[in-house]
Amino acid sequence: MSKRQNHREEVFVKILDAAAIEFGLKGYNGASLQHIAERAGLPKPNIIYYFQSKENLYKQVLDQTLTGWNDLFDKATIDDDPACVLDSFIRVKLKHSFENGEASRLFAMEVVGGALHIGNYLKEELRPWFRSRTALLQSWMDAGKMRQCDPSSVIYMIWATTQHYADFEAQVLALSGIESLGDEDLQRIGDTVSGIILAGCGLSLPTKE
Repeated sequence: MSKRQNHREEVFVKILDAAAIEFGLKGYNGASLQHIAERAGLPKPNIIYYFQSKENLYKQVLDQTLTGWNDLFDKATIDDDPACVLDSFIRVKLKHSFENGEASRLFAMEVVGGALHIGNYLKEELRPWFRSRTALLQSWMDAGKMRQCDPSSVIYMIWATTQHYADFEAQVLALSGIESLGDEDLQRIGDTVSGIILAGCGLSLPTKE
């Protein structure tokens, strides 16, 4: 990658990171391109150059969030071990929630508000992905690799339990009596959440070597 391409990538990521925080704090209507530019330490014309509009930038932030959540599960096939795939998927989602709480809360606010800006995305892009992943779960069930259950509910359950630690972070920290969650917490929560979900699917936690 050339220095110019590398610079463009750095600016692109810096804008997305700043936008995730700004939109997460103020919502779509409350955020402005000027404040996002100030948070990113860049001139406002740079934001417009890279993303054209506030709505497009907002959609890009949400798309990046979903890609980060679901990337691992994208690559799974019928030949894979469902216990290993689901365990890894759960732990990656939890880690993402720990490290990118603003983005998770932003997505939650958008959906709770009726998905006004990403309704088409949910129907045209996420729905085909979702159907392909429920079909994969069903193929594992049909092959006897996991017990029969509703595949849609398995995915919803993974999303809900893992995102809880970001979307309700203030509550989690207040009830736990701590200021932040660390690596030991991530391991403990991952073991518990993954163990319960896998057990419901007739699976066991993968043995760690």
